[in-house]
Formats: sequence, structure tokens, C-alpha cells
Amino acid sequence: MTGFGSASDHHDGLALLVEVRTVNNKFYKSHIRLPDTLQGLDAELDAFLSCHFVRGSVTASVKFVDNSSRAAASLNTDVIKKYIEQIREVDKNLTIDAGRLLSLPGVLMHDTGEELIERVRPIIMKLFEESCKAAIEMRTNEGKSLENDLKSHLAKIEEHLEKIKERAPFIVADYEKRLRKRMTAILSDVGKEVTDGDLLREVAVFAERADISEELSRLSGHLEQFREFMGSENYDPIGRTLDFLAQEMLRESNTIASKCLDGDTSRRIVEVKGAIDRIKEQVQNAE
Repeated sequence: MTGFGSASDHHDGLALLVEVRTVNNKFYKSHIRLPDTLQGLDAELDAFLSCHFVRGSVTASVKFVDNSSRAAASLNTDVIKKYIEQIREVDKNLTIDAGRLLSLPGVLMHDTGEELIERVRPIIMKLFEESCKAAIEMRTNEGKSLENDLKSHLAKIEEHLEKIKERAPFIVADYEKRLRKRMTAILSDVGKEVTDGDLLREVAVFAERADISEELSRLSGHLEQFREFMGSENYDPIGRTLDFLAQEMLRESNTIASKCLDGDTSRRIVEVKGAIDRIKEQVQNAE
């Protein structure tokens, strides 16, 4: 599911901006973009994101500017004195260029990475919390729209299943009529009549082969379970579970299509499978 959240803060000369973006993905995948000086926070921030998102591609970026007094380098006076002493030993009258002196190794001391990370860690964690909260809120709003769309597809499937259940008792009777008519036409050419025994055996075989009551029951059960998961209030991730249920619904539909050789039922099963395919596409976006 798609989502975006950002948060910024200015504190003690530090300017920080955090952005969190999420897009659809069947699994969880994260990518964190940090300035080189803050790379030490990568593992900690990745663990933080994985606690907030279970599914989707998550990209988090941190922009950082340090305008505090600590950003200025400190002079290592001991090293400077040592350089000057060595220069005077060579030539006491030699003019010393301060600019070149500052470029010598060890003269300037910068804030170390560990010290900087300790300064910005609490600020970044706070901004990550705010950004994730905003992204999750956007995903939640999208999830409500997704839920309504899934419910409409479920309602369509249930409508067709009710019609199929109503039609099921008449399928065998219609087959018996067609078979009797066909056998009568064939046997009349050779001067024989259709016996009830032969007809009943054929009808019984067809009835057994075309019985879809179990498949209809399981499919209805999957629909009910699908609704229960969508209506759950414990906010556990259900995307993969819904994906599995949709796959099982499609499997039952395929079995019904192969067993039931009835025109009206076949047309309705085509509609049911189309709705299930759309459900399978949509649940890829659900966490």
C-alpha cells in the first residue's frame, strides 16, 4: 500500500528532515538513505521500520545539516606548535602561511561520527516515529477504500453462488430429460425402447459426477472467513492470509466449472472467477 510521511526539526543548530515512502510489494523490503556521517544508524533504523511495516517496499531518507558551533573544526594547538618548531629549525626567518598550516595533517579536529550520532539519535528517532505515523495513516485511509472494493466483489460472488445453488437441483432433472430424448431417438431407429433401469444408471453416474454441493459449501466458507479477517479489529497483518483464501476460492471455482456442465452455471462461474481474480489483484496491496 502506498503512503508518505515526513517530519523535520531544528535543534541546537541541527536541521533534520526525515521522509518515509511506501509502495506495494508482496513482501517487506526496506531501503534507508543516510548521509555518510550517519551510516552507523542504518541497522537501528531498519529495525525500527520493520516494527511499523510488515508488507510493502519502504524507503526512508534523512537529510541533515549541522550549523551548530560543534560543526566547526577545533585547532590542535599541540600539533600546530610542533609544526612551527620544526619550521623554525629549518629557517627562523621563514614566513609561515596560516592557510597552508591549517591544511597540514592533524591540525584540524572534526566531530567524530560516534559523537555526532549520539547527538542526533534521539531527534532522528522522534522524526522517524512521526513520519511512520503519517505514512501509516495514509495507508489506513487507502485500506478503507480497498476494503469497500473487496466487499463489492464478495457480494457479487455471493449473488452468483445463490443463483447456482438454486439452479443445482434442476441440473440433474434437465440432464435426464435430454438423455431420455436422445436415447429414445437413437433406439427408435432400431425398433427398441428406453428402459428406466438403463436411464437411471446413466443419470446416477452424472449426478455423482456433477455434484458440486461440497465445493459450494467450501467456497461459501472461504467467503465468510474472508469477511471475518477484514472485519477483525486486532490490526494484525492479513494480506498474505487473504491472498491464500483468494487462491482457495479460485481453486473451488475451477472444480465447480469442471464438474458442472450446465450453461447457466458455467456463465455464472465465469463471473465468479473474474471477481476472484480482481480480489487476488487487490489483496496484493493489503498489509
